Amino acid sequence: MTITADQLARIALDAGALIMAIYESDFDVERKGDASPVTEADQRAEVLILKGLAEAEPDLPVIAEESFSEGKVPEHGARFALVDPLDGTKEFVNKNGEFTVNIAIIEHGRPVMGVVYAPAKDRLFVAESHNSAWQAKVAPGQPVPDTRTPIKIRSAPPAGLTAVASKSHRSAETNDWLAKFDVAETVGAGSSLKFCLIAAGEADLYPRMGRTMEWDTAAGHAVVEAAGGRVLTEDGAPLLYGKTERGYDNPHFIVYGDVTPA
Repeated sequence: MTITADQLARIALDAGALIMAIYESDFDVERKGDASPVTEADQRAEVLILKGLAEAEPDLPVIAEESFSEGKVPEHGARFALVDPLDGTKEFVNKNGEFTVNIAIIEHGRPVMGVVYAPAKDRLFVAESHNSAWQAKVAPGQPVPDTRTPIKIRSAPPAGLTAVASKSHRSAETNDWLAKFDVAETVGAGSSLKFCLIAAGEADLYPRMGRTMEWDTAAGHAVVEAAGGRVLTEDGAPLLYGKTERGYDNPHFIVYGDVTPA
């Protein structure tokens, strides 16, 4: 049994329904050991996602954010899953809608399939393979849509690039790096939506000069690469996954649409 992209989308839509029920309630916010926020939505959505993945592909090892923070890190080979049940918890707590459900399948260090779902925005992004991605508008808990819009990165606009930057983690280093490009506009976005805006042809460039974990980036990475983009480290190497020696954290990286790397 090997999981399909539609099954990933089904799991993400169900997780989105659970998350939105909590989002619209008077939820509590706790702090993890690293002082980052965590809510009931993070925890319950992860349980739902892990159950769905286990039913679809029983032998698939899964590294998931909340389990990882509790020391539960399964052994894995070339194929495994990365899960962030609620990417953008700060955005969730601030109630700005800029949070996502992230599920990705990794093979030999590369994201080969992934889903990013923004339940407060009804936006679903799916990478079916390394060169096929689509998006759809669908409410949390609804069926996986049959109406799907293929997505591709856009040609670099002659009038200047649109850069996308974190709403919660913008730095002076990011601003200095962007100064090397002809950037006409910078837009803010939370969570892995930043990858998806480039994949959907709504932006061109996203530098991340801060710490991220593999489950933060893998699903968005799958989507933007399937749409023709690239995700490279500062030295121009592909961003890879399964970095056990780093404890699954990422180096700084840049997401490029139709832009020549600096």
